[in-house]
Amino acid sequence: MFQNRKLVIATMHEKEKVIAPLMEKEFGISCFVSPNINTDSFGTFCGEIERLDDPLSAARAKCLQAMKGSSCDLGIASEGSFGQHPTIFFVPADDEIVIFIDKKNGLEITARELSTETNFKGALIHNEQQLTEFAESVGFPSHGIIARKNQIEFTGIQKGIISWEKLKDTCFDFIQNYGSVYLETDMRAMYNPTRMKVIERATQKLVDKINSCCSNCGTPGFDVSEVKKGLPCSFCSFPTQSTMSWIYYCQKCEFTKEVLYPTQKMEEEPMYCDVCNP
Repeated sequence: MFQNRKLVIATMHEKEKVIAPLMEKEFGISCFVSPNINTDSFGTFCGEIERLDDPLSAARAKCLQAMKGSSCDLGIASEGSFGQHPTIFFVPADDEIVIFIDKKNGLEITARELSTETNFKGALIHNEQQLTEFAESVGFPSHGIIARKNQIEFTGIQKGIISWEKLKDTCFDFIQNYGSVYLETDMRAMYNPTRMKVIERATQKLVDKINSCCSNCGTPGFDVSEVKKGLPCSFCSFPTQSTMSWIYYCQKCEFTKEVLYPTQKMEEEPMYCDVCNP
C-alpha cells in the first residue's frame, strides 16, 4: 500500500531525523520535508502565537497543509504539549501526538506518547548563581534555552541559546536593563533531545498501529477504540474499574473485535475493589 510512495513530513524543527528512518525502513517509502510550511503559525510553545486548536486538530492541520503545499497524498505531522501530568500530580509531562494521513486510501491513523521524561521548566533569574543552577538542571547546553524579560512579554526574546557565552551575555543584558530575566527550556525538537526521543517513541507506536491490519478487510490502523472496564474482584466477584477487554475498530469497514483480558489478568486484587475496599 505504501511501497515506493513519497511521504511529506510537516516540520521545520528537524523532526524528520527520528520520523523518516522509522517510516522508510518499515514501509519502503521516501520521506521529505515540506519546504513551504511554517509550523509556528499553528502556535508556539512560548506563547508568541497562541495555539487555537486542540493538539490533534493542530497536527492534522499541519499535515494537510504540508500535503497540499507539496502536492503529496501521504503525510505525517506531530504536535507536542507540555504541562502537568494528567494523573501524576506536580510532575511535568510531554504529550506527543503523531498523525499519518493517506488521502489515496482514505486513512488517518494517530498515535500518542505521554511521557514524564521532559526537562520542561521555567524560572525568573536575578543573578549568575541562579542562572547556572537553572541551566544545569535542564541539561544545558545539549538542550536549548529561551530568555526573555518576563513570562508574559516577547520583546527582545532570544531563542535557541546553546552556548554558555551566549546565555551569560544575554542574561546579563536583561538583568542590567530589567533587574531579572525569565529563562525557560526551548521545547522545539531540534533544541531538545529529550523531546526528540519522545517523538521517536510516538512514531514507533504509529508504525505499530499502521502495521495492525483489520482481520476483515486488511486495512491498516486496526486499533483499540474502546476500553471496557469490569474485571471481577478475586474475592467478591464484583466488577471493578480495571480493564476487562479492548474493542478494536476498523475505520474503513467498521468491523469490530473484542479482546478479553488484554492485561493478562482475569481477576483483580480486592484492594482495587469498590466493595472490598470502599
